[in-house]
This record gives sequence, C-alpha cells and structure tokens, in this order.
Amino acid sequence: MDTPPFSELGLPADLLAAIETLGYERPSPIQALSIPPALAGRDILGLSATGSGKTAAFALPALAQIDVKLAYPQVLILCPTRELAVQVCEEVHRLGAKKAGLQATPVYGGAPMDRQLRALRAGAQLVVGTPGRLLDHLRRGSFDASRIKMAILDEADRMLDMGFKEEMDEVLAALPEKRQILFFSATMNQAVTRFIKKFGNDPQLIQIEQKSLTVSTVDQAYYEVRQRSKVEVLSRILDMNPPRLGIIFCNTKRSVDECTEDLVNRGYAADRLHGDITQQMRERVLKRFRDGAVELLVATDVAARGLDIDEIDIVFNYDLPTDPEDYVHRIGRTGRAGRSGRAVSFVFGKEIYRLQAIERYTRQVIKRERIPSAEQVEGRRADSIFETLKERLETGGFDSYQENIDRLLEQGHTPTDIAGALITMLRETNGREGEAIQEDREPDRPSQRDARGGKEDRPRPERRERLDNTERYERGGVRDAGPVEGGMCRLFISLGKGAGIMPKDIVGMMYREAGLPDGCLGRITLFPKHCLVDVPEGLADQAIQKTRNAKLRGKAFRMDFDRGPNQ
Repeated sequence: MDTPPFSELGLPADLLAAIETLGYERPSPIQALSIPPALAGRDILGLSATGSGKTAAFALPALAQIDVKLAYPQVLILCPTRELAVQVCEEVHRLGAKKAGLQATPVYGGAPMDRQLRALRAGAQLVVGTPGRLLDHLRRGSFDASRIKMAILDEADRMLDMGFKEEMDEVLAALPEKRQILFFSATMNQAVTRFIKKFGNDPQLIQIEQKSLTVSTVDQAYYEVRQRSKVEVLSRILDMNPPRLGIIFCNTKRSVDECTEDLVNRGYAADRLHGDITQQMRERVLKRFRDGAVELLVATDVAARGLDIDEIDIVFNYDLPTDPEDYVHRIGRTGRAGRSGRAVSFVFGKEIYRLQAIERYTRQVIKRERIPSAEQVEGRRADSIFETLKERLETGGFDSYQENIDRLLEQGHTPTDIAGALITMLRETNGREGEAIQEDREPDRPSQRDARGGKEDRPRPERRERLDNTERYERGGVRDAGPVEGGMCRLFISLGKGAGIMPKDIVGMMYREAGLPDGCLGRITLFPKHCLVDVPEGLADQAIQKTRNAKLRGKAFRMDFDRGPNQ
C-alpha cells in the first residue's frame, strides 16, 4: 500500500528530525495505520508479522507522550525476551535522539539488579522490560506504575505462550485506570482475545495482510537426512557455499551443545546461545557474532526473536520446529533489508508431515535438494584454491621466496613438482576429514515429493576454513591477534600449529582440566610456535594454576599472561 510521509502522521518536530537523520523516507503500512490513532489516544490491536516495522509503530507515539521534565515512568513496554527488550530500547534511543532529556532503560532478568535500580531511581521516563523482572521491581517498589500513560505489549502472543500470563496480569493491574494500551501480536488466538477483553478499551484493529508469511527473498529448501548424519551434511552445505554469517536452530539445549562442539571440532568458528548461558556471556557471544568473529551461531528459539542483524546469509533448521509459526520467525532472521537469504531444513521420516504443515501455513512450497557429495565439496574447495592462487599471481600479492625455491631446484625438483607439493599442503591445511553419510535411498530414486513440482553489500571471503585461520601475521613476524574484549584477558601458550595444536585441543583442556565454565572462552589465535587464548579476567589465574601439569597433544607447555611479541 502507498503510505503518506511521516510529516503527515501528526508526530512532533523532534521525532520528525530524528526520523530524517535516520534516513527513513516513508512509514511502513503498520506504522502509517497505527501512529495516528495511537497519537489520538485510542487503544490498538496491531496484527503484523516480524520485520514489518512495528517497533517504530508503537515507539514513536510512545515518545510523543513523554514529558521529559517529569522524572518518573510514563511509558511501559513489555517484551517476551531480554534480547527483544534490549533491541526495542536501542530503537527507542535512536528515534528519541532529538528529544533532549529523554531517559529510557531496559529491565530484564539475568542482568545485575543494582544497575537497573540506579536507572529507575534516576527517573527513567520509558521502561522496556520482560514480565518477570518488571514484576520483581514492582513488588520491591523500585518501579512505580501509578503514573503510566501508555502501556505497550510487544509480541503479546509470544508472552502468553511462554507462560507469562500471571506476571502480565499483575503488572497491568497496577496501572492507573485511565491509561492507553497498545497490543501488538503476530497472531490472534483465544488467549490473546481473552487478554485484550480483560485489559483493552475497545481497541482499534489494525491488520496487515500478507500473501505469504515468509520473506520472498528467502530461498527455502530441505534435505532428507538421518540424525547421525546431520553434522556432516551441515558441513558439506557450508563448504559448498560458505556464508558470512549463519544461524543454526536446534529444539533443545543439549542439541545446541552437541552441534556446537561438533562444528568447533571440525574447525568452524561457531558459538552457542540458549537459556543456560549467562546474560554477560550472551551479550559477548552476540557481539562477536555481529562483528564476524563468530560465523555460525547455534541457538534455541530464545534467539529466534529480537536478533536485529541484517547480514545473516543462511538459517538452518537443524531440528525442524514443531510450531509452523516458529519456522516463520526462524527464517525471518535472513533475507532482511532487501538482501537475499537462504533457509535450509533437515527432515527425516515422519517429520515430512510437519514440513507439509509448515507449507500450508506459509502458503509456500519448500523444495527438496540433494545432499552434496564429498566429491562435489572437494571440487568446490579445489576451485576456491585455484581462484585464490590465480588472483595472487595476477595481482602480484605474494613474496618470491626465491632462495627457498632455488634450493629445491638445485636438489633436482621440477617447478611443477614444487607447485604441486605446495598446493597439496595448502589443501591439507584448509581441508577436513568428512564422514560417510548413511544414504536413505538409492541415489537415482526420486522423492515422492519431487512429483509435486514445485550478498551484495559486503564482499564474501572465499572461506575462513578453520578457527585457526583467524591468525594474522605482520611483516617481520610480529603477531597480531586483535584487541582484547572488555572483561577478558589474553593468555600465552608455548605450543602452536607446529606441534599439531588445534583450537579443539585448547577448548577441551580449558573446560575439562582447568574447569572453566562452558562457553566462556573468547578468541583463540594459533601461530607456528605458540598460541593465544582470551579468557574472562576472573578465571585467568585458575586456568594457569590448574594446567601446570597438563599436556597438549602429549607435549608439556607453559601458560602465562601474554606480555606481547617478546615473551
């Protein structure tokens, strides 16, 4: 639908100035239809899918309500997850950048209570939070809900599905009788209907119709593969078309842990995200993922909502979700901001019926694809090496090493043999051993479903083949492992690639022998004769003490705080 410019929606000048600075030209349909009645004081029920711009649809009228001269909560936004609460609060700060004196704070579980108490006491006018932690503050008396003008429920259906009904009831019951409520939901079910009848005042229904629930720029496919072969198939797909960033969704925390460990052992830059990860570690993992230090994020559905990263190239349903709506939210993480994306699902046996249910729900066909063979993957890797060598030769981006080559020639080796040996070594360094895949049917036998028919902004690296490819060298041999993240320190280990050390060896030693908590390690950088590993500052002494008599690949080593290139 054609929408009017923001200047015709009745927004105040300071918000229009912020919108112009952010470069937004015209509102999305949900924004154009929601903002005027919200500014007029109407309760609203907005039904709109993820990625439709609903955050600005409620954040702009909420900011218009705030009197920055008054230092107490005036607007409350409820969100189902801490990730979404943080994302919404960041968007509020961006949209309210020209509103001098605005104070907005996120409030959620898993984060230090004292920091949130200070923000609330400082007079935050807009509070974004999860139901459980907001109820804690309400009962403590640290959150005053008596003067709230507007309450917003973002993803109301999700909060009810997650079992927050009692917390939401108590929080909303504490609001003054005269207040405005905006409900935003992706779906309308009986639980949402009952909740709106209880707390809403004849809300105006605003519904954005879509021909399909999934993004048109997302290419959807599935592979039929047994559970025991999933990691190998995943590896082959990643090697055939290496993504810049990808998310792998699993249904359980155990599945996340096992998949992450398998990927790290195979040399991929992967990390995990699920409910048992501390909030500090979650934020560190997400930062490393956004920065590209981690290429693959293995997660449960806790990460399906609230991840605002546009550059995700591919999403894997490692475990097919039971709810078609969860499928929509998962694959909505890719193909954003006009980019193309890919969604791959693994199914086997009776899961095919769940896949058919997803197709009916999304009104789109998900095509079946054949598993890449080991020969195809090897051919792709060989092509990559060939193109890289060709580019180096054409651009002159290499050192001659003439003295070394002359020595080999003097010993009788031909130039062709030398080049062949070097390419072999390069392939061995960048390669990895694959596993045999249990074929589920004869190669030429078609699936019954076959009869039914039916990255532009940043250059993609050819392949960051393994975690140890994060190493970088400067001329003269000075090492460069990049900056140390806040709260982390860097340890030196006196063995490196020359001793056959791999990232998985260091990870296993740190978790099993040093007793460090799972998921706490940061960057691991391998060099020929040593390696560097980032650990939390409070755990560094423990790591050093408990590994004094440990061995890596059967070799004794020294571990100490990194003191730079001259250590």
